[in-house]
Amino acid sequence: MRYDVVIIGSGVAGLYAAIELPKSLKVLVISKSHPWECNTYYAQGGVTTAYDDADISVHISDTLGAGAGLCNANAVQFMSEQSQEVIRDLIARGFGFDKDGEGNLLYTQEAAHSRSRILHAGGDATGRHLHLFLLQQNPHPMLSNATVIDLLMENNQCCGVEVLSEGARKLIYADNVIIASGGVGSLYEYHTNSHAISADIHGICTEKGIELESMEMMQFHPTVFVSGTGARKLLLTEALRGEGAWIVDEEGKRFLFEVDERGEMAPRDIVSRAIFDYKQRTSSQVYISCAHFEKEYFQKRFPNIYKALSDLGYNLPKDRVPISPAFHYAIGGIKSDLQGRVPHTQGLYVVGEAACTGVHGANRLASNSLLEGLVFGKRAAQTIKENPHTPCLRKFEIGNETLEMEGDKEKKDALRHLMWDKVSIVRTSQGLNEALSVIEGMMNEGVGRLLKLRLLSARAIVQSALKRTESIGVHYITSDRAE
Repeated sequence: MRYDVVIIGSGVAGLYAAIELPKSLKVLVISKSHPWECNTYYAQGGVTTAYDDADISVHISDTLGAGAGLCNANAVQFMSEQSQEVIRDLIARGFGFDKDGEGNLLYTQEAAHSRSRILHAGGDATGRHLHLFLLQQNPHPMLSNATVIDLLMENNQCCGVEVLSEGARKLIYADNVIIASGGVGSLYEYHTNSHAISADIHGICTEKGIELESMEMMQFHPTVFVSGTGARKLLLTEALRGEGAWIVDEEGKRFLFEVDERGEMAPRDIVSRAIFDYKQRTSSQVYISCAHFEKEYFQKRFPNIYKALSDLGYNLPKDRVPISPAFHYAIGGIKSDLQGRVPHTQGLYVVGEAACTGVHGANRLASNSLLEGLVFGKRAAQTIKENPHTPCLRKFEIGNETLEMEGDKEKKDALRHLMWDKVSIVRTSQGLNEALSVIEGMMNEGVGRLLKLRLLSARAIVQSALKRTESIGVHYITSDRAE
């Protein structure tokens, strides 16, 4: 079981990298669950692109502005300059973005964008349509229901992966490994992520001494329907607000304008924090109101939200819907350069939400995520094709660390509650230190490897948050909030 390239993850970044790799290479895509169970599938808003060449500088400016001064400007420029090319490539391959009656592409606007430049498909099902399309385009084999439990490392070179598949641990050797495993959503009690997103790979990187960057930068989506018993909550896309939905309290007051003159169109960190604070101060429920939309338009533009909420008894767009912020996107991640390479490590690449390229800074601009996955997934594949290296031929032993122990599930649930309570939208140094103490206590008690990897990732987030003592972007820390 030796491959030229192993790709960990079957979302937009991993699949776009896969279709850029020729069939002459032996490539394997590893999916932790079913191929469609990933964050890309649940993405609603769309794919950002510079509207035209003149818009590149404006898109860059909007991205840098949302990132609160912490973006890697070179990475942002590269992403924006490549945006039109990846869109043209998708269309040339046969992907259909939504169009008007005359066949023109439809663009929408979301918060912190200065113009409409976001393409969508299937109304509010962009991720689902794009994911299915890329799955169909992928020419390489896929191993599904396989969990990567270790990276095979030798002298700063990645030699493959160890996986748990069909109840057995197996070694898969590879000359190149692309990490496209997504973020850390399952660490939080309330999140919008796929159940397969559990921060395993970040934990492995921590073990191996591979650098994580900006791990304190965790983005919370402001408009999420959090009722229900499932861990993954129903995202209500930012495109709702982009097309005119309001955020209101029980009396119908649009209170966001008291915080930011842009109101509903302020960046996500500002809106999330304003909703969180307003609910804390007033004990008022907060809602998203689409009452001024025409029903036929709403059904066509947001068919999946319409169906999901109708099934729950809401009469849309007439009824207002209760909302809360929830964890949505890991801005920080495994450090990457502009070629998708993990620095100081041969044969290892990281793309998409798992990576930290620096394009998002302290706050991701809406719908830049799918674009980032496309641009840097393609770039990583190009780098592999252009830069062959001497493969690692060492043989490894299968690991013997116990994967799960009795009590791990209860500790996992406790960790999720802890991260939501102490390491989410508003943080305090006291709360972060309490979280760190609990996390290290769990690790010292002895846990299975799968939980250990989550704990290592959670600890990295807390430690990064403690190091950044001033609030910026999604990292908001205060010393005067009661615990």
